[in-house]
Amino acid sequence: MTPREQVLETLADFARATDARDIATVRGMLHPECKAYGSTGVEAVLRGFRDNLGGVGPTQHLLGNHRVSFLDEHTARVYTYARIMHVGAGPKEGATLELFGEYDDLLVRAHHTGPGELASAAGSSGSGWLIKRRRLEIHHTIGDWDVLRPAD
Repeated sequence: MTPREQVLETLADFARATDARDIATVRGMLHPECKAYGSTGVEAVLRGFRDNLGGVGPTQHLLGNHRVSFLDEHTARVYTYARIMHVGAGPKEGATLELFGEYDDLLVRAHHTGPGELASAAGSSGSGWLIKRRRLEIHHTIGDWDVLRPAD
């Protein structure tokens, strides 16, 4: 695979793991110093996942229109359109929340995570890339934000 294909495969695997609530895979795809969803560090990001997706029914993160730039051979910046559907569960059964937006991701090769650092694993995707920073710019929403909630 080309580096571009590896990066895109990482993002697709991350979306799949998020939708499957596969926390172990998500953990393995995050850089130890990641900043994502308003949190810093792997454990804080995972806590945010549990707080927002733990009590949600099915989700689907559809990604497209990728624009990949390599800042150097170890760092990629990717802008990706996203359409994200959340289906309510429990007390929010029947409600939905749909987001339209764009991710702004910074990925680093797992074997070169920063000056003087070496990663011991290539992430669960096996592509050799880790998410170091993720931002989501939401352009439009439809539905009920209360669908996002922790497990009961």
